[in-house]
Amino acid sequence: MALPCLDSQENIIDWQALSLSLQLAAVTLALLLPPGMLLARWLAYTEFKGKYLIEALVVLPLVLPPTVLGYYLLVSFGAASPLGQWLSQQGIQLAFHFSGLVVASVLFNIPFLVQPIQRAFEAIPANLGEAAAVSGLNAWRIFWRIELPLAWPGVLSAMVLTFVHTLGEFGVVLMMGGSIPGETRTLAISIYDRVQAFDFESADRMALLLLLFSLLAVAASFFATARLGRRR
Repeated sequence: MALPCLDSQENIIDWQALSLSLQLAAVTLALLLPPGMLLARWLAYTEFKGKYLIEALVVLPLVLPPTVLGYYLLVSFGAASPLGQWLSQQGIQLAFHFSGLVVASVLFNIPFLVQPIQRAFEAIPANLGEAAAVSGLNAWRIFWRIELPLAWPGVLSAMVLTFVHTLGEFGVVLMMGGSIPGETRTLAISIYDRVQAFDFESADRMALLLLLFSLLAVAASFFATARLGRRR
């Protein structure tokens, strides 16, 4: 949906879209982090036949065009599908709704969270956990006191990547939610709408804001990871 060109300086940046994007990124990270960390740890420490299939499914959103994933989600949760009709009967709307953006963002960001954490757990020497178990620590205390501190740089990087990637996601969000102001129009979609309306000044300002925020977030992650590494 194209927006008319806006002359007011107050509307150069779509603050409503920015707020919605930040909410989406925060909710996505909060929902994905606990199961994502468990999945990453399980993949790091477990060997079984067919593991490569699970890892392929985890990585799939990285190689799948976002519009393809968004299309299948829209078809699955739309009003014409059996699942969409059942959800509608339960009072749950996903297509063209903020909750649908959350579902799409969680699924699309799985590799951005799981892979860095998995690699961090894989880098922990196995003998540390064995020594801790011999010393009487249970599995939870081993995870909390030994594994998590050692894997924390990877966890931090995964959190930042997930948050920033959600903030700038376009294809999946557009397919699943469209461009409804205050409901599904994120900052990336607002930039697209402004370009469609030939409002290049607003698009330039918002694109620069997104670029600087992403750059600072990733730089802060690298800085924190480096400091943690030096302390260890």
